[in-house]
Amino acid sequence: MSDADQFDHVPAKAGVPRRKRTDEIVDAIKRMIVEHGLGPGDRLPQERDLMAQFAASKGTVREALKSLEVQGLIGVRTGPGGGAFIERMSEGRAMSLLSNFLYAKNISIANIYQMRKSLEPLLAASATPHIDEAGLKRLEALISVYDHEPADAQERWTQRMAELDFHGVVAEYSDNAILAFTCRFLQRLLKDLTIAQDIYVQPEPVRRETGIQHQRDLIAAMRARDTDAAANILSLHMAEAEQHMLDLQAKLEDRFLIDAEKPRRRSAS
Repeated sequence: MSDADQFDHVPAKAGVPRRKRTDEIVDAIKRMIVEHGLGPGDRLPQERDLMAQFAASKGTVREALKSLEVQGLIGVRTGPGGGAFIERMSEGRAMSLLSNFLYAKNISIANIYQMRKSLEPLLAASATPHIDEAGLKRLEALISVYDHEPADAQERWTQRMAELDFHGVVAEYSDNAILAFTCRFLQRLLKDLTIAQDIYVQPEPVRRETGIQHQRDLIAAMRARDTDAAANILSLHMAEAEQHMLDLQAKLEDRFLIDAEKPRRRSAS
């Protein structure tokens, strides 16, 4: 019995609703890609062959291929030599899709830091055995971007982005791809979150001395291959970063309230 036959004869569990045929074919094609070691640029079987393999109509197979295309796993080309080809899913594309899912979920700074406080220490520990001297030098170079007061608004923004990029470099050396992706995604959410962007452009004095010291301590711990110390340092750093961001958010919201009250006071006088 072929893999496709085995797939088609799996009985539905009692009480479990039968899945759409399209979804079943999508999953089967994903398994085919993995089992046959297909990579970017490789072609999937022709549409008529997929129809025969899955005993499905043209419309059902096309719907399954469209679903895979929307997910970024394949690209469909028309004309001579066309067909469905495996695409390389970039991290940026994956993050964009996930960001779109979360767009209307009212994500807050507190939500993001709740995750970062748990995950960033694990990330640092997982990266510590693998980071090389070149990586440590990149971290030191990033600190030099924001270890001084900015000269103008553009430099202020650049500094805040570099502070987040520091943690992105740490993620590059983690041996846990899921953990690294999740932490980089949280860092991207902070860059894209409207309230965070509003905070980043404010000409507020930034208490960065302790944070920078934590980062320098982290570099030293990673250089010494001390995973426990790296995790502990990042735990302190994330807690401090969260409090700092929440304090700045409260100040910004108070300022908005005061500005909103001013026209009312003038109209009442």
